[in-house]
Amino acid sequence: MADAKREIERKYESDDSGLPDLTGVGGVAAILDKGVVELDATYHDTADERLAAASITLRRRTGGSDAGWHLKFPLGPGVREEIHAPLSDSLPEELAALVRSRVRDAELIPVVRLRSARDLRHLVDATGRLLAEASVDAVTAERLTEGGGTAQWTEIEVELAEDVDPVVLDKVEKRLRKAGVRPSKAPSKLARALADTAPAAKKARRGPKKPAKPAKPAEPVTAGDHILAYVRDQRDAIVELDPAVRRDVEDSVHKMRVATRRMRSTFRSFGKVLDRTVTDPIGVELKWLAAELGVDRDREVLTERLTAALDAVPGELVSGPVHERLRLWAGASHGGARGRVIGVLDSQRYLTLLDTLDALVADPPLLEAAAGTPEKVIAKAVRKDFAKVAGLVEQALDLDPGHARDLGLHEARKKAKRARYAAEAATPALGDPAAALTKDMKSLQTLLGDHQDSVMARQTLRELAAVAHAAGESAFTYGLLYGREEQGAAAVEAELPGVWKGMRSGASV
Repeated sequence: MADAKREIERKYESDDSGLPDLTGVGGVAAILDKGVVELDATYHDTADERLAAASITLRRRTGGSDAGWHLKFPLGPGVREEIHAPLSDSLPEELAALVRSRVRDAELIPVVRLRSARDLRHLVDATGRLLAEASVDAVTAERLTEGGGTAQWTEIEVELAEDVDPVVLDKVEKRLRKAGVRPSKAPSKLARALADTAPAAKKARRGPKKPAKPAKPAEPVTAGDHILAYVRDQRDAIVELDPAVRRDVEDSVHKMRVATRRMRSTFRSFGKVLDRTVTDPIGVELKWLAAELGVDRDREVLTERLTAALDAVPGELVSGPVHERLRLWAGASHGGARGRVIGVLDSQRYLTLLDTLDALVADPPLLEAAAGTPEKVIAKAVRKDFAKVAGLVEQALDLDPGHARDLGLHEARKKAKRARYAAEAATPALGDPAAALTKDMKSLQTLLGDHQDSVMARQTLRELAAVAHAAGESAFTYGLLYGREEQGAAAVEAELPGVWKGMRSGASV
């Protein structure tokens, strides 16, 4: 099985002078010579280097203390998450799956081989605790694809030890700079290798640089520019969250669902900008993906709510095995749902959706209004969405408490979410008024969401109570929880008119 760790390191240019003395820097009490380690790494990517373009590295390495397969995702400057799998001849499927949203149907092939003679030192404090590893690496790079060449260089690498304050790296860097050592121009060995070993026709450059990335879009000007920028952000979020969802990282499923909803809402809100005959079928696929992702997520949220409510009940009022019933209900579908989500992410339907989103961003179906000014086109669409929310909220509040009002408030919540995303997309163009509306719609969505969660919680409590009763257990605690949920929903309904009145007066987009 693969395991993961956070890697925090910095790289520097090196000459024949090697590593300066770092004793006394950042709590370093001693420098332990660990000898020279021979490392041999083969990096894999698609022929068009999709992983490198996203600053992702995938390698098989022998030598050293961590031989095996390494997959690294960027988290920020000098910070990467490294996922390690045992050494094997072929790429482990669990790692291949984590880059599938980038690779799609393309083949992963060996692109570069790096052989490094690593002169390794341990920087330790007065107690002998490891603070960082510092090394001088003599690197030989060989491009394995057609037309490539070779390159050699030496660099200094300093990697922070686990659970050590990164300020150590800042102090080490200050000492290195004082000694004339400068940060590497390349963000990684692979980036430098790809640049230095590129075919001759592609090597007209000065100094190492990152692999070529898609051209950064120009600053948005028209309404179409702004909407496309927002759609592009959601496309990127879906692709980037894919590995986290596969690994069941906390909140990753929710974030991917939000990205799909944002994009789908944008298609509907700005139908005068993007041709809905093109975007509606994509919206159907986004709705499918969100629904598949939500199979487990909705139950997870409801479980958290019911567990917190049960924990607040005094022990003497908990009658029967209520905790156990809730635990069994919560876990009934988790394993199956997780497998289902992975199946969805591995499906051709999902990969086709990703390709479709790429095509949409590359060649957007812009309508005539897309060339208009944001102040006219985007603002009009946002006001229209807000008007729909207003109508639904007022209609629901005119109904008597009960099932019909619950449904009306649920519809208002969905439209509030759509208006929020529209205002969010509009904020870079319209500024503070759109930002204020985004905040208001988020607050309204949260309030109505709490009401809808109460509706769903009461439905679940009725079901659990029926099961408990059939098993000869007391249903008292379920009734108690039901009553509290009912009171909570009534409180939301009582609060809503005042909250809504304040929001109406602030709608000035």
